[in-house]
Amino acid sequence: MRYREGGRLDTSHVQDRRRGGGLGGGRGLAVGGGGLGLVGVLVVVLFQVLGGGGSGAALGALAGLREGETADNAALEQSCDETGDANDSVECAVVADIDSIQDYWSQELGAQYVPTDTIYFSGQTPTGCGGATSGSGPFYCPADSLVYIDLSFFDTLRSQFGAEGGAFPNAYVLAHEYGHHVQNLLGANRLVTPGETGPTSGTVRLELQADCYAGAWAHHAETVPDASGAPLIEEITQDDVDRALDTAGRIGDDFIQANLGGGTVDQDTFTHGSSEQRQRWFLTGYETGDPAQCDTFATDDLG
Repeated sequence: MRYREGGRLDTSHVQDRRRGGGLGGGRGLAVGGGGLGLVGVLVVVLFQVLGGGGSGAALGALAGLREGETADNAALEQSCDETGDANDSVECAVVADIDSIQDYWSQELGAQYVPTDTIYFSGQTPTGCGGATSGSGPFYCPADSLVYIDLSFFDTLRSQFGAEGGAFPNAYVLAHEYGHHVQNLLGANRLVTPGETGPTSGTVRLELQADCYAGAWAHHAETVPDASGAPLIEEITQDDVDRALDTAGRIGDDFIQANLGGGTVDQDTFTHGSSEQRQRWFLTGYETGDPAQCDTFATDDLG
């Protein structure tokens, strides 16, 4: 994937907490129902916040920065000023991805889409859904409507999961999480029964729809204009798509259970879908470019 040269990056939708010190002590939890299903790296999902009400309001207060932790974008703004910086830096590429993804959904949904921020953190951080650590993987918290990511996760995908990696697979990860934000705005979370698991569960359907939404963005990524009127992303190759599919295959429940868990695949415990399902629904979005084709809740055939 190649980003446009000569434009300006907008870092206003990133809050950089990496230099703020993080949380002191304790064990963090990845919560909010939007992670990548990292079985074996401790992912705890609090389904009670999926509906955005009840405990979500109380948890929202935890998203505020605590003593010793600050969001300081000064260094990020300096290093990620020009769009071409995204071709040389992962942190700048993610800024460009966020800009492009939100430009797409703003165009697709109009006034229904409310932009949100991504939190860069290192080690651990407070969230509206509780404390999170690097081991949580990227996730979306519906209680505070924010995306959280420790950028070292992309190294983990390659070193632990054996993924090929690359700029476009990284963008797929971000687009998946912003897919959860879209679901939160449109009310898809309310279709999920708390605690439900299994290959056709509402939990799996929610994750597969987020994969499909990621594919729909990717279909349009080379044409979605930024504030200047030109697309941020100039080229997505077949190799990029193949790498994204490779990543999708390595974060399926069956792959993780067989290769990073106890070695036994138990479909009754699926929360994110099989590798084949995740690849299928990403491709559905990518090949059609139509979010309306992503209604995983209305089909008996999830793949």
